Amino acid sequence: MELCSIASGSSGNCVYVGTDKTKILVDAGISKKRIVKGLESIDVEPQELKGIFITHEHSDHVSGLGVLSRKYHIPIYGTRETLEYIQDMKNLGEIDIKLFHPILPDEPIYIEDLKINPFSIPHDASNPVCYTFEGEGHKAGVATDLGTYDDYIISRLEGCEILLLEANHDINMLQVGSYPYMLKRRILGDKGHLSNDNSGRLLCDLVQSGLKYIFLGHLSKENNYPELAYETVRYELEQNGLLPSENLNIWVAKRDEPSRLVSV
Repeated sequence: MELCSIASGSSGNCVYVGTDKTKILVDAGISKKRIVKGLESIDVEPQELKGIFITHEHSDHVSGLGVLSRKYHIPIYGTRETLEYIQDMKNLGEIDIKLFHPILPDEPIYIEDLKINPFSIPHDASNPVCYTFEGEGHKAGVATDLGTYDDYIISRLEGCEILLLEANHDINMLQVGSYPYMLKRRILGDKGHLSNDNSGRLLCDLVQSGLKYIFLGHLSKENNYPELAYETVRYELEQNGLLPSENLNIWVAKRDEPSRLVSV
């Protein structure tokens, strides 16, 4: 099982997950050119992809979907509500309806040796989901655009050895920043985005279930810094006696370039 963040941030998101047999993407929120270049950097050809799993319909998760799917005819998976919304997005162009495959939260999908587990998330979108992946005896997960988390989300992410988790904003930076009041309320709300502090607290509930590699992702360009996200999350883990640990690795996924490829 391997994972690489091709791009992660408020301006665009795309994550590669794969096994020796099965290679997929989570979201396609950057240009086809950048996606292909990112895949090539880890020796994956776009023709090898068996599916694109969409979390929700916001543009930073789907903006490259139309061009990519038309070029390579890659199956697209998402909830029925998400796929219907995407079909109505004129800026994506026409996408062959045969490529769309509706899924349901908590009903796994199997593609060759990869088990994909969608689970519901609290976000202001049309029945949004995130995913965990099981294959080759290992588990990885991608969880962004969470307004909050609860026991249900913790239970879905438990057992992940690799996890890309949202650390979207620093609460103080957001509160004193230039965003309009209503946008601040949306981001801070239960259907908004996960703060650095809450990301760290969620990780405290997951680390002891086997987590080895953490990518902090979906950082806001205006309301966060990579160093701040990293140090805030490390502080939460340290305060709970979970760091230092030679078995745990933490990185911040970049918005403009692929991360390292990690595998278990």
